[in-house]
Amino acid sequence: MPGIYLIAILVSAAGIVAIDARLSLAFWRAPVRTTVSIVIGTTFFLVWDAVGIATGVFVKGGSALLLGIDLAPQLPIEEPFFLAFLCYLAVVASGWANRRLARRPGRSAPGDEDGRDS
Repeated sequence: MPGIYLIAILVSAAGIVAIDARLSLAFWRAPVRTTVSIVIGTTFFLVWDAVGIATGVFVKGGSALLLGIDLAPQLPIEEPFFLAFLCYLAVVASGWANRRLARRPGRSAPGDEDGRDS
C-alpha cells in the first residue's frame, strides 16, 4: 500500500511528540534549541544521503510502501521526514537521559545549576 511508510513515520513522530509534551524533555523545554538541532541534523543527513547517492553507495530500492515521489534521483519524499524524526527522537532521548542523570545523588544535568537547560 503506497504511503504506509510515511504514515508509520508520522504516527511514530506523534508518539514522540506526546512523550515530549508530557515530560517536557526537548521542544517544550527549549523550543528554539530543539528546532535548530532538528534542522541542522536533518540537513546534515540529507547532505550525507546526497553524497551517498552520488557515489552509488545509497540506492532507493523498490518498495510498494513508498509513495513513489522522489525529491531527487534515489531520494524518496519520505527520507526528510524519517531524518527529522530520527533527529527529534535523539534530542528527546538525550533530554530523558540528562533528566535521569540529574536525579542521581550529587549530580546535575548539563546546563544550568538547577539541572534545566535554557
